[in-house]
Amino acid sequence: MALTANNLDIEAAYHAVSDTYLGSEVDIHALCREKRHNEPVMPGDFVDTYLKVPTNAGAKGGKCAVTLFKYKDILSVLRDAETYTSGFIAEGLGAFFDGLIILAMDGEQHRRTRALLQPVFMPETVKEWKPEIDRVIRDEFLAPIVAEKKANLMDFGLYFPIRVMYALMGFPTDDAEKFKQYASWALALVAANQIDPEKAKIYGPIAGQAVKSLYDAINQVVVKKRAEGTEGNDLISRLINAEYEGRALDDHEVTTFVRSLLPAAGETTTRTFSSIMTLLLERPELLERVRNDRSLISKLIDETVRYEPVATFKVRQASKDVEIGGVKVPKGALVQCMVISANRDEESFPDPDTFDIDRKARPSLGFGFGPHMCIGQFVAKVELNSAINAILDLFPGIRLDPSKPAPEIAGAQLRGAKAIHVIWDLSLIHI
Repeated sequence: MALTANNLDIEAAYHAVSDTYLGSEVDIHALCREKRHNEPVMPGDFVDTYLKVPTNAGAKGGKCAVTLFKYKDILSVLRDAETYTSGFIAEGLGAFFDGLIILAMDGEQHRRTRALLQPVFMPETVKEWKPEIDRVIRDEFLAPIVAEKKANLMDFGLYFPIRVMYALMGFPTDDAEKFKQYASWALALVAANQIDPEKAKIYGPIAGQAVKSLYDAINQVVVKKRAEGTEGNDLISRLINAEYEGRALDDHEVTTFVRSLLPAAGETTTRTFSSIMTLLLERPELLERVRNDRSLISKLIDETVRYEPVATFKVRQASKDVEIGGVKVPKGALVQCMVISANRDEESFPDPDTFDIDRKARPSLGFGFGPHMCIGQFVAKVELNSAINAILDLFPGIRLDPSKPAPEIAGAQLRGAKAIHVIWDLSLIHI
């Protein structure tokens, strides 16, 4: 049977994305370290030369002129959204969303749109949802498998962020299978960005089908909520009741805005969860510290985002002729910012290759920086905190399963672990 958007399940879609961005079998940390020391501002395209993964730098508007590896250089680019813009993304992923994608917006349009979307992702809003997030994670996902005393944590890690985020966006929560279908369509859009022409022939048409199916599914929810006169605090309800450019949004605009957020809704949290649990379970002493002091979970999340950011690079486009580190960047050229390198820059993070949750706090760039900093980061942190707490509560004595392969964090872009096999002891539940 031919693979289509309707028979692409969520696990297959997720792994298709992972495989797309796995890239070359290189030690990305070692490569970046060498560049930081010897060529911190590299003329040309590092990702294409060394990593072999798709990038936004394939946009028609420009070629990659320079790749940056130092924290200070990347920070200055990400915070200066006037000089280093994001509009070129509309030629790639943004083409699926009629240009209504916040990642591809600049200037006043970006500020207005972010102000429109931001309230649903603010701490005070998410805190209202936290009891339900805790309930979903514990009752729907983890409690049913406690008695099994073993699991692949990624069987849980793939689904809980999707379940939570889609509820926050306003989808009905009474049919879990619909969440999975919607998520597989959203992931299919990301998987369409293929370097391999043969894979492009497969996933290109699937993405075309998925973008239409996802639109229709969201639009049904939007139309129903508008007809019922919604006053909810979910994203769809807020967009229906909001003003944009001095007017109310129509159904098409609400649908398209929501659709544009779905490719990242859950998938990046899944990968962050995989890295957190891998790094924690590899360190039994740290695991015990965190088990006994749950206030450390926030530090654990932040250090993981620094040490192993999901997205290893960001790309921006020069809006004028500039010079970075003696390298001329003409107007329209693209600038690659190796976030994974910045986060281990020795000048910014002492002993950067050591995983240390006690290090002095300093903003890493794992969630980005500046105007385009990840809009959903607080939601992700709440989800992750709830998940880690629940695992430590319900799986006493949790540890890596010695009979299974150890988890490995991999990927030239979109890093994470594919599987995390664990065991636990119910006999320890009262200890």
